[in-house]
Amino acid sequence: MIRNPKQVPASGIIMLLLVLVNAIVLTLGYTSSVNHYWWLILTAPFLIIGIYHRLQKKHSILRNYPVIGYLRYLLENIRPEIRQYFFESDSDGKPFSRRQRSIVYQRAKDEKKTVAFGMQADPAHPGYEWVAHTNFPVKVNRNDLRVIIGNEQCSQPYQSSILNIGAMSYGALSKTAIQSLNEGARIGGFAHNTGEGGISPWHLKGGDLIWQIGTGYFGCRNADGNFDPESFALNATRPEVKMIEVKLSQGAKPGYGGMLPAAKNTEEIAAIRLVPPHKTIISPPMHSAFHDARSLLQFLSQLRKLSGGKPVGFKICLGDKNELEDICRQINKTEIIPDFIVIDGAEGGTGAAPLEFTDHVGMPLHEALALTSRTLTFYGLQGKIKIIAAGKIISGYDILKALALGADACYSARGMMFSLGCIQALQCDSGKCPVGIATQERSLYGAIDVTDKKIRVANFHRHTINAVTHLMEACGFSTLDEIDKSRFYRRLNLVETKSFDEIYPDNRNELAQQISVLN
Repeated sequence: MIRNPKQVPASGIIMLLLVLVNAIVLTLGYTSSVNHYWWLILTAPFLIIGIYHRLQKKHSILRNYPVIGYLRYLLENIRPEIRQYFFESDSDGKPFSRRQRSIVYQRAKDEKKTVAFGMQADPAHPGYEWVAHTNFPVKVNRNDLRVIIGNEQCSQPYQSSILNIGAMSYGALSKTAIQSLNEGARIGGFAHNTGEGGISPWHLKGGDLIWQIGTGYFGCRNADGNFDPESFALNATRPEVKMIEVKLSQGAKPGYGGMLPAAKNTEEIAAIRLVPPHKTIISPPMHSAFHDARSLLQFLSQLRKLSGGKPVGFKICLGDKNELEDICRQINKTEIIPDFIVIDGAEGGTGAAPLEFTDHVGMPLHEALALTSRTLTFYGLQGKIKIIAAGKIISGYDILKALALGADACYSARGMMFSLGCIQALQCDSGKCPVGIATQERSLYGAIDVTDKKIRVANFHRHTINAVTHLMEACGFSTLDEIDKSRFYRRLNLVETKSFDEIYPDNRNELAQQISVLN
């Protein structure tokens, strides 16, 4: 017997009432000529759902509120969209604000590229940045905004744009997305990084390629998953491949291996990656071809020979500063000089990564750039080894800032995705990308029209390079070499600002003392 109705959840009372009403309806259905069964059709499903959830023990909310509880899950599921479309301001939004996304969309569509009525940023807010202009602007030829990657040990140097497509694999991205990026790179005269998933037919549409090799050695591995020189040489000597990049770690998940789920490992993708199809493939966190700085350099030298003398380099997210020192020391000892280093900031993106790695592991891009540039300079390697920056590069200012801190060129991955139509739905790891970019479902990626999207990719690159050109002219930087970090400023608090030269000092004396201790 129920002594206190308040002890019974509201859902229980509703269920009792439904049972009682349905019993009455059934009785009336037998004793009356009036058709009452429409009521049963409407209420019976709710009654069945209610009884089921009162008996299950996995979901407390649905057990107490078996019908209304579903509303909570519905609202939670659409929460990102509600926030983005109705409550998010132009300067809000993570990882990219609506203002950042909008400038990419406008440039990709070749629409207006200006803003009205003044700045929306708060110049008094800590973290606000600006670059000092000159009253006597100069003229810059945008065709000069290219950099030669390849030192004296490289027989096929590559003249690279200062902005290229960052690493995104086929498998993580759809075939129509990859093809659009590659054809856009061909139109705009810039390079397309393959990501560690190997070289697919969709990468071979005429655009220059930077072939990235990860710990899984996809596209250049034997049956045991180890590096295979013969299969590497077959791909590396392709005329489309301009540079070879060995990925040690990436900013979004440094020190963490990737996984290709069995559902995504189709016959086509397996053939490209040289793995068994329809099986989950795990990429280890470490390489099997080398184990320290010296063997890394020896491996790079091997890749340079096998590729016919093309530029070789490696990608890292900086962690232990001493490891960068060790690599530089070994470069001078072995006299094996990589052609480039890619510095991926901890703010870099990925389709899927553990939260702890995404938020708390690795050095942010700008600190890492300053440290790398300073270290290469101390060891006499500046200029011989080009630095490529990656991590939230979207605008012309982002590029100029990276160049000021020591980069020679930049990658943009998510910016290029926005140019394809990415809406930052944050569904990359689900395989259900609503715009068909990060998915392998034909019904979704079929929505990408390559003939249109390739133009948008090229447009975004062209307008962003134009923005860099105009910024350089306004600041009096006639060449890339003249971009000076002392002309960039950041507000630290309400009363204090510092130049980048003060925030990221060379500290050569301090560095020399540190190196002498290590030696």
